Amino acid sequence: MKKYTVGVDIGGGHILSAIVDNAENRLLDETKSYVKVNNKGTFDEIMTSWSAALNQSIQHIDPDELEGIGFAMPGAFNYKEGVGMFEEGNKKYLALYKINIKDALTPYLETDVQLPFRYLNDATAFAVGEAWVGKAKGASKSIAVTLGTGLGSAFVDEGVPVVMREDVPKEGCLWHLPFKDGLIDDYFSTRWFTITYEKRFGKKVAGAKELADMARDTSEIMALFIEFGNNLGEMFTPWLKKFPAEVIVMGGNITGAFNLFGPSMLEYFDKQGIKTQVKISDLMEDSALLGSTRLFEDAFWDQVKDQLPTL
Repeated sequence: MKKYTVGVDIGGGHILSAIVDNAENRLLDETKSYVKVNNKGTFDEIMTSWSAALNQSIQHIDPDELEGIGFAMPGAFNYKEGVGMFEEGNKKYLALYKINIKDALTPYLETDVQLPFRYLNDATAFAVGEAWVGKAKGASKSIAVTLGTGLGSAFVDEGVPVVMREDVPKEGCLWHLPFKDGLIDDYFSTRWFTITYEKRFGKKVAGAKELADMARDTSEIMALFIEFGNNLGEMFTPWLKKFPAEVIVMGGNITGAFNLFGPSMLEYFDKQGIKTQVKISDLMEDSALLGSTRLFEDAFWDQVKDQLPTL
């Protein structure tokens, strides 16, 4: 294996890239590049933004020493073929519908070296990174979730994401499953806080962070976070009985309020006899970068390549 790999995290409105040292499995901080992206932009606008980040990262090292580029990519995406499947329902990156990312992006890169591209779902990449070098390192079974505009999730067994087994939900995802009066994604996202707050108090609020600041002084708003934690405990419990993870690792913006909702979640687990630990990621987006580069580790690739594009 060559000395370096590029890790890329494609967000809804940005791209983050960095070089990973393959011998030490660590990001080189000086190679990190963050560029904002207009996800409703033209094909050329998106490729220009993506390549700006990649070119900035790659300029720090000799491209001949690169193994390839690993992408943590949101859906809808064909991860096996590397083709965007973003349609109207996604409301983002519509210009990349049925576009082969390698063919499209390579001409924008400032190197003559032909680099292989590999792709993993962004939530799965986060989970792989956490199991590899993060808060789930050493755990046989772990679950990783990201809490933000929606809920991303992945189930990991011995470092490998599980998507087709009776003890995990379909595709290893929780967001689409029914919960209470809607879907899991409806209850564990920023919009649950904003919608619930408006219903109960008749006022609008920007997001969970604003509510968290208010909750520290207002018991009625604190009750929202307690309810959120109880709901998390209720949602996770049946899956933890099927898939007894040693740890749940959480990332995403809402985890900044874990001190408000975490205690009620853990109390629910305790009442149900669930011993799973809950930890907040230190690496956050870096986990997705690291997880995406693990696709170039031969043993890991052999275990996941046949499960694409599900992953």
